[in-house]
Amino acid sequence: MCGSELHALPESVQRVARVLQDAGHAHEPQMLDDAARTAQQAADALGIAVGQIAKSIIFRRKSDDAAVLIITSGDRRVDEKKVDAIVGKTGRADADFVKAKTGFSIGGVSPFAHATPSVTLIDRELFRFDEVWVAAGHPHSVVRLAPQDIERFTGAPVADVTVQVTAVDVAAPAQ
Repeated sequence: MCGSELHALPESVQRVARVLQDAGHAHEPQMLDDAARTAQQAADALGIAVGQIAKSIIFRRKSDDAAVLIITSGDRRVDEKKVDAIVGKTGRADADFVKAKTGFSIGGVSPFAHATPSVTLIDRELFRFDEVWVAAGHPHSVVRLAPQDIERFTGAPVADVTVQVTAVDVAAPAQ
C-alpha cells in the first residue's frame, strides 16, 4: 500500500494499516461495500466460514476501568466466568467506553492499534484456522492474517475463554 492509498482510508483504518505495514505484513485492510458489524455479516461478505472471523469483544474491568479485549472465533461465545478468573471481575462495555478506550467503534474494533493499551486475551479456538479475518478499525474494513500474527501484534497470551462446545452446538448454527 502506497502513501496515497493509506490517506484515502478512514483514520482508524490508517492506524491499523500502519501497524501492518511496519510489521511487513503481506495483506492490507480491505474496505467492504456493506458493514460487517457482526461475525456473520463479515463471513457472508467474504464468503468464508463464520469461525474464520476473529471477533474482538471488549469488557470493562471493574477494579480499574481497563478495557479487556477478548479475541475469539466468530462461531464461539465468550465465557465471562473464565475471563474473570484470568483478569478479574469484568462487566459490559458500552459504545462510548469502547470508542474512548480503543479508538474504534463497535463493529470495527481491531485486535491492535488501540488508542490506549487493553488487557488482551486470544482464545485458543482461533488457532483451528490457518487464516482468519479481523476488523481493521472500521465496520466496513477487514484484514486477513494468521492467528499467530494476532498473537505477535498484540503480545497477548492464548487462553481458554469460550463456552465449551458440545456435539449439539457443532450441529447448530452460530449465534
